[in-house]
Amino acid sequence: MSRKYFGTDGVRGRVGQSPITPDFVMRLGYAAGKVLLGRSCMPSGERPAVLIGKDTRLSGYMLESALEAGFSAAGVDTCLVGPIPTPAVAYLTRALRLQAGIVISASHNPYYDNGIKFFSAQGTKLPDEVEQAIEDGIDQEMACVGAADLGRAVRIEDARGRYIEFCKSTFPNDLDLRGLKIVVDCAHGAAYQTAPSVFHELGAEVVTIGVQPNGLNINDGCGATSPKALADAVLAHRADLGLALDGDADRIQMVDAEGNLYDGDQLLFAIVRSRARHARVNGVVGTLMTNLALEHALAKLEIPFARAAVGDRYVVEMLNEKGWLFGGENSGHILALDRHTTGDGTVAALQVLAALREAGGDLKSLLAGLKLYPQKLINVPIVKGFPWKDHPAITAELAAVESRMAGRGRVLLRASGTEPLLRVMVEGEDAGQVLAEAETLAGVVREAAQ
Repeated sequence: MSRKYFGTDGVRGRVGQSPITPDFVMRLGYAAGKVLLGRSCMPSGERPAVLIGKDTRLSGYMLESALEAGFSAAGVDTCLVGPIPTPAVAYLTRALRLQAGIVISASHNPYYDNGIKFFSAQGTKLPDEVEQAIEDGIDQEMACVGAADLGRAVRIEDARGRYIEFCKSTFPNDLDLRGLKIVVDCAHGAAYQTAPSVFHELGAEVVTIGVQPNGLNINDGCGATSPKALADAVLAHRADLGLALDGDADRIQMVDAEGNLYDGDQLLFAIVRSRARHARVNGVVGTLMTNLALEHALAKLEIPFARAAVGDRYVVEMLNEKGWLFGGENSGHILALDRHTTGDGTVAALQVLAALREAGGDLKSLLAGLKLYPQKLINVPIVKGFPWKDHPAITAELAAVESRMAGRGRVLLRASGTEPLLRVMVEGEDAGQVLAEAETLAGVVREAAQ
């Protein structure tokens, strides 16, 4: 399916440049509103309503107003909740029985980027065909319903409190976090008013960093994409562990008392192994980027494993196809569909903490059964549309590296769905060979892309 605007996670780009401009976002809201009107079964005289949340980027104010105007022109009501995690929008859309949820966020990207992503009434990412229908309407002439039929906007004042209670409900009732000192890094992002409260209200002593957003500092040297700040804070405060969310709080990384970092593959393993002690786990879905060690560790537990395309929406799609509950990405998107419909950094952290409480000990001992293989990922800038798959130098070097790594690792080339980058990943048993092969292949890509 050809996409002009939508990527793997909605529409994203540099603010002020197409497509992240006020006029485009207004037309996007209008097109989405018209699609929702055509698909809704509202009682006569009632309008469909959507929920709009955002992270802490300064540009969110502008884009929120543009989206609201577009939906209003289409005759759709909007419920505004302000800065709130992406998974909170998914939860609230479902809980309030709304027709869709919209998030204004560029997730882990710097402040100068922003984006728009959608959730269905069920709290899941929109199906491809619905996104395509919205795309088809964006470039059509924008109109406006009659003055009496315009959509209205309301602000939901208790949205954060509702979401905090939901997160707490995913933690076992017979457990608490008393006696734990936890550093929580909110990346100056959407969870700065929710995540600390969740862990504090469950009994933990909470130390916060990354909770002073100014509109420009989201993900800047902190959060899940820059976990050194968390490791330093854990050591400085002599905390038991730390957790870092990204800008829209759907990713999680954790650090133990010694400052050791644990990624999404490791945290997913902790959750799955804990669940397997209580009930059968039918299978786990990872992605093309998932460390081979996780696949091998799950095999020892006799738990099937499958790989989806990179992107949490594709993990969810495969989970639903197979009827499985658990999946995720090494970047920290973790799916526990028995707890939430989408990836949620706070909820995922609570599942790891529940496993930790049940098993006793610390995070390091909890994950002793999984030793990740060395993996090197290099992001090479490319021009959008660069035909890397057909470039002879790249294909020849890729084949050569695959031959040298045969039986001892994996090689993957993948275009980013959110940035103009080609991701070069090499993974294997020997760290030196992994690094050398990754740098060699990345060098060929750089030269070819010039």
